[in-house]
Amino acid sequence: MTTALHSPYRQLAIGRRRAEIVLGLHVLAIVASGYVVLGLAKGPTLPPDLAFIAGAIAAMYVAVHVAIRRFAPAADPTLVPLIAFLNGLGFIAITRIDLARDTNFARIQATWILLGVAVFIGVLVVVREIALLERFRYTFGLAGVGFLLLPLAPSPIGRTINGARIWAALGPVRFQPGEVAKVLLVVFFASYLVDKRELLARGTKRIGRLHLPDPKHLGPLFLVWGVSILVMVAEKDLGSSLLLFSLFTTMLYMATNRSLYLLGGFGMFAIGATVAFNMFTHVQTRVDTWIDPWADAQGKGYQIIQSWYAFAAGGIGGTGLGLGSPDKVPYAETDFIFSSIGEELGLLGSLAVIATLLLIVGSGFRIAVDSQRSFNQLFSAGLTTIIGVQSFIIIGGVLRVIPLTGITLPFVSYGGSSLISNFAIIALLVRASDEAAHRRVAS
Repeated sequence: MTTALHSPYRQLAIGRRRAEIVLGLHVLAIVASGYVVLGLAKGPTLPPDLAFIAGAIAAMYVAVHVAIRRFAPAADPTLVPLIAFLNGLGFIAITRIDLARDTNFARIQATWILLGVAVFIGVLVVVREIALLERFRYTFGLAGVGFLLLPLAPSPIGRTINGARIWAALGPVRFQPGEVAKVLLVVFFASYLVDKRELLARGTKRIGRLHLPDPKHLGPLFLVWGVSILVMVAEKDLGSSLLLFSLFTTMLYMATNRSLYLLGGFGMFAIGATVAFNMFTHVQTRVDTWIDPWADAQGKGYQIIQSWYAFAAGGIGGTGLGLGSPDKVPYAETDFIFSSIGEELGLLGSLAVIATLLLIVGSGFRIAVDSQRSFNQLFSAGLTTIIGVQSFIIIGGVLRVIPLTGITLPFVSYGGSSLISNFAIIALLVRASDEAAHRRVAS
């Protein structure tokens, strides 16, 4: 989309980019200050790599800002600063865990962040108009299902790590295909639902007082239901299964505004989950640990119990950066990074993370509402749902609101696949936001 447009658009673009710069400077100050405090917790001298870290963060932010200014100048000014804050806080938390365990996750995470920024810029360059994605709905749909099932391929492609078969390897590169699949499937879901919206909303068959659609129009729903249960059972990945089905059911409700689909969708998932619970021990273990982790405090319940101790030690204001014990929580850099933040930054720090995620979700839904094209609306809402549901699943699991699942906290947890896919999601939301601004000003 061209940037040489009339004056109102340019004025809007200039104002939004200035706001993005101001917010970015605040984020840089917060992240740099956190890194300084973390270094001072171990001694009276500043971290020797402080200038390099601050410079690298600033350079990546500038690169993203310049890309947005060039390719999506009137996009929402809050999305990038918000994810920069979460990314910076996550990097500090991972660095803290490295200091406690003598590991090297932070440097690897820095590489993933750099690749994520490159993907962000690449998406803005390649995807010049959201509507172009709609033309390849079935290609994206088949590719999404293929990526989702890729971990089930025979070794050496499919890999089982920590009891879950959610990994795939292509040569020396190891990644989680499900992270790619969720973005591809949103394209298919949005396109299909926009095309079938009227048929699904009104229904063509009547049973009593209910108007139901023709079964052939519900075929994709049953397909996704079956695939999600297959993922849960075969790959032992409860988190991706719940995320996938929540995504489609929510998008179906947003497309039709019929609560019947919402209730029916989650009812179908509950039935499948109940059957899986009665048939498979790994599902029973997750639920039993959720109900009573103290029954096996030194085994299956150890992780969640140590997480509770971390939150308890943090209290309201936290123990302070560098003064906690994140090394006592297994997988603190991935599944339980929220408890690491809760220990050293306390309730206030935890609420800051939740508030930032809520602001991102709010911005995403605002973009969806502002979009004038039906596909753009549903596509933006679907992408936003991924971030919101994924955040709820992992935070709810850590706090024992729901059974714990092996899923990452967006932009905060250690891990390349999730980080890169989430950068792609934000880039697509930035593109949709710029298109919405352009059409609003032009109308």
